[in-house]
Amino acid sequence: MVGLSIKDPAREQSMFASRAIGLFAIIVFLVGLLVLRFVHLQIWQYETFQTRSDLNRIQVQPLAPPRGLIFDRQGELLAENRVSSSLALVTERIDGLGQTIAQLAELVSVTPADISDFESRLKRKRRPFEPVALRMDLTEEEKAVLAVNRHRFIGMEVTSELIRHYPYGELFAHAVGSVRRITEDDLRALDEVAYSGTEFVGKRGVEKFYERSLLGQVGYQQVETDAHGRIRQELDKEAPISGQNITLHLDSRLQIAASAALGERRGAVVALDPRSGGVLALVSHPGYDPNLFVSGMSSKYYKDLSQSLYTPLFNRAINGQYAPGSTFKPVMGLAGIVAGTTEWETIIEDRGFFRLPGQKRIYRDWTWTRDGAGGQGDVDLHRAIYRSSNVYFYDLASRMEVNDIVSFADQFAFGRHVAVDVADASQGLLPDPIWKQGAKGEIWYPGDNLNFAIGQGDLLATPLQMAIAAATIANRGRVVRPRMLLASDAPMAEVDPPLPLPAITGPSPDDWERMVDAMEAVVHRGNKGFRGNGTAWAYIGRDIGYRMAGKSGTAQVVEIKQGEEYDEEELDEFNRKHAWFIAFAPADDPLIALSVLVENGGGGSSVAAPVAKQVLDAYLLPQLATASISVAPRRPSQADPIQ
Repeated sequence: MVGLSIKDPAREQSMFASRAIGLFAIIVFLVGLLVLRFVHLQIWQYETFQTRSDLNRIQVQPLAPPRGLIFDRQGELLAENRVSSSLALVTERIDGLGQTIAQLAELVSVTPADISDFESRLKRKRRPFEPVALRMDLTEEEKAVLAVNRHRFIGMEVTSELIRHYPYGELFAHAVGSVRRITEDDLRALDEVAYSGTEFVGKRGVEKFYERSLLGQVGYQQVETDAHGRIRQELDKEAPISGQNITLHLDSRLQIAASAALGERRGAVVALDPRSGGVLALVSHPGYDPNLFVSGMSSKYYKDLSQSLYTPLFNRAINGQYAPGSTFKPVMGLAGIVAGTTEWETIIEDRGFFRLPGQKRIYRDWTWTRDGAGGQGDVDLHRAIYRSSNVYFYDLASRMEVNDIVSFADQFAFGRHVAVDVADASQGLLPDPIWKQGAKGEIWYPGDNLNFAIGQGDLLATPLQMAIAAATIANRGRVVRPRMLLASDAPMAEVDPPLPLPAITGPSPDDWERMVDAMEAVVHRGNKGFRGNGTAWAYIGRDIGYRMAGKSGTAQVVEIKQGEEYDEEELDEFNRKHAWFIAFAPADDPLIALSVLVENGGGGSSVAAPVAKQVLDAYLLPQLATASISVAPRRPSQADPIQ
């Protein structure tokens, strides 16, 4: 029969057997692979996968050390730590981050600024599964609401941490400084391990200078977590080591008095202990609340703060560089004595102006008038100080070499930063012919000498530097380095024992005493024979319970054209003269030296001198009440004025 196939049982049996053997071989091979993989995972790679499992279950978390506390000399807390609670998110455990944030915003206040800050912190996140703060400084009510709703939000945590707090707010912002949030630039420069437990680093003032000591040493804890990241138990812990506590020379009561004396005016007050150089007060106004840089502020508020015309973030006390005006005259007078260009008894005629030989331009005294009625008559150095005669110092400077002035002023630390631990203080500017040629491409003219002599021209000084000058005269030539630190728990890593500055060379002991006498006459009505009162007597000298030595200064901001008189009312606020006053007291045995600057304030005697008196009163009168300082009037000295 065509197409009929005959069944072959033997062939089929052979084919079935071969297929079964092949399938069995494949099964054996696959089982072998499975067993081999099992052996690989369970035996050869046991430690690796056990570690991975532990990493999912066991976490090592850094523990931030409590930052060292900062006290004033009376034991008042200037910088402390307080507990703050934050709403934080572990983004790795959240599906739908935007939706979760929106839902949380229905429970507690979450502003667009909070979300923006959260996104910034998320970019700086250092480790996986690290909680990132969405909203900081929660109230007790908000914490309770979040606790009740915690089951609804996987990856949501309420964390607590110690954060920096400044009890006095803006009062010490420029003196103590502040911590700020660590930026991406900071992360590249800082030790990642040391800062693994904190988001803050000292950025200003004492907080910045003593950062290493205040920071402390980070600790760690090993914890077991569940599938949602919640801590179930603590397995191991290494406690953090607190930062060092430090005590400053600052006196909070004096700081309050200095700030109150300045009032709403822009300016600065720096007070030093002339014996040690300790900074007793350092005020820059206006200021800012440093707590806002810890707890957070809106971007609009920061923009307003940073772009304000009144520059509250700027530390005028150590970074403001101004022409010192007539407060430089005591230095100039002593320079003339040392150079042999003048003597205490040398008399010149002050007719209200000075003219260099062969020139038409006149250099005016503050008594100058268009009708020529100004001038102070016969003037010696003593009278030139207490009456602040510009003409005397014009005449003196016209006969001096500029390098003699520069080398003498350099000993007072003009143009130098000599403070021990005042972070980022500016150097000011002590100009000379070499500097002028390099900076301006011009030679040094005789007129530059004249401007230099009355603290104008290119000469610039900070209020801190003028306080050093006042302390140097108070010490009769001994120069001190300003310092903030008074004491600490242990030696500070940041400061090696500073070398003392050399004493001023040149003036004799009698020269120093006579200069102090002249500066006393600025404030106090003179002995019989004085011709006219000192420039500050009418403003602060009528009712004063101790002997003060001082010098006023008024520094021009814009040039007044020849033949024109200064009219404050016609000038923009920021073009008006700066008011200065330097002082120390008691004059015979000084306990405090200070400088006061009032930006665009006008007259040094009328504006800055009363501020200085209020500060000195606040410091000295309590001691007078306990009879701890002498208030006896000074003996008449050899510096009695011309008759």
